[in-house]
Amino acid sequence: MIGGGPAGLMAAEVLSQAGHAVTIYEAMPTAARKFLLAGKSGLNITHSESYQRFTTRFGAVSDRLRPALDAFTPHDVRAWAAGLGTETFVGSSGRVFPKAMKASPLLRAWLRRLEAKRVTLLSRHRWIGFAEDGYLFETTEGRKIVRCDAALLALGGASWPRLGSDAAWVPWLAARGVGIRDFRPANCGFDVAWSEAFRERFAGEPLKSVVASSEAGAFPGEFVVSRHGIEGSLVYAHAAALRDRLERDGKAALLLDLAPGRTVDRLTRDLARQDGKASFANRLRKGAGLEGVKAALLRELAPEDAKTDPARLAAEIKALPIPLLRPRPIGEAISSAGGIGLDQIDGRYMLKALPGLFVAGEMLDWEAPTGGYLLTACLATGRAAAQGIEAWLAANEAGSDPAT
Repeated sequence: MIGGGPAGLMAAEVLSQAGHAVTIYEAMPTAARKFLLAGKSGLNITHSESYQRFTTRFGAVSDRLRPALDAFTPHDVRAWAAGLGTETFVGSSGRVFPKAMKASPLLRAWLRRLEAKRVTLLSRHRWIGFAEDGYLFETTEGRKIVRCDAALLALGGASWPRLGSDAAWVPWLAARGVGIRDFRPANCGFDVAWSEAFRERFAGEPLKSVVASSEAGAFPGEFVVSRHGIEGSLVYAHAAALRDRLERDGKAALLLDLAPGRTVDRLTRDLARQDGKASFANRLRKGAGLEGVKAALLRELAPEDAKTDPARLAAEIKALPIPLLRPRPIGEAISSAGGIGLDQIDGRYMLKALPGLFVAGEMLDWEAPTGGYLLTACLATGRAAAQGIEAWLAANEAGSDPAT
């Protein structure tokens, strides 16, 4: 296994349980660093929504990922965690968390179990390409060539490069004929051209109890105003649609309903009853129940002539567009889109161009929103790739390689 994140660890577990000798080569000083950071304040391991709905969360490649997910469902994820001594619970949003609300106890138990299965974990072994029919690693003791019966790459995508997912592997695979799509930020924030006054006053302020809309749909929730623009769980739910719209049209906006509990007609009537000589802030507070950052957003973004027209102001309150400039850099994104095209692998998760080399996790070109979908798919594809390795090894021993 080359890469010690969730996909690589899961593959190691499956293969070791089948009696294979497994070594994990990890570039960082410790395994699963992104997994640990993601779970620092509450590890979201999967989601409790209906399985049929769950399997649609992976966009255009949902059908391609379906066999791996069918073999390791959200229910299986919870059972697997329980087997490691980690009890889970369903949060109010439907997301599933460990009761300990941390990743570290689960990871420690997982690594202990792998060690008991005689899985070897070699840290500070960075893969740097191919050499002499083997895999070349940079280690603290110099360069090393490793040869093996089969290998799995589980090196992550291009987000959070300081934790090891730096996509340095792209040119080495591309040179061997593997088709790789450009990486793009996913589950990311966006830049907005705030005025200096708004930025200085409201950067860091949460925007709560709103409904945000885009081509992805309309979802309730909250997000944060940042110095650069907007970020947070509600923004991430729309990130793929907004990013794609920016790439396609050069412009995009997130539409906000700042008063989900009131209709346009009611807001229009309530605003019309306000004293026209009152300040904008007072009219919003008394007529629409809006103040603080919500009122400031209207002051920042609504057209000037709409601020004195109750009907137009009500329409802005119910559908205020936040114009977006660009996604935040991929290094800040929670995950990435792009990577090895799923048409580059067979049903065993083996690269068609490089027999005996398998891939799993975020190296592959799929994306999903936050909510446990990312981790579940990494675990599921790691497991599927391990089973593919078993099939490959068995076929080689039998002197055949049936297509799958």
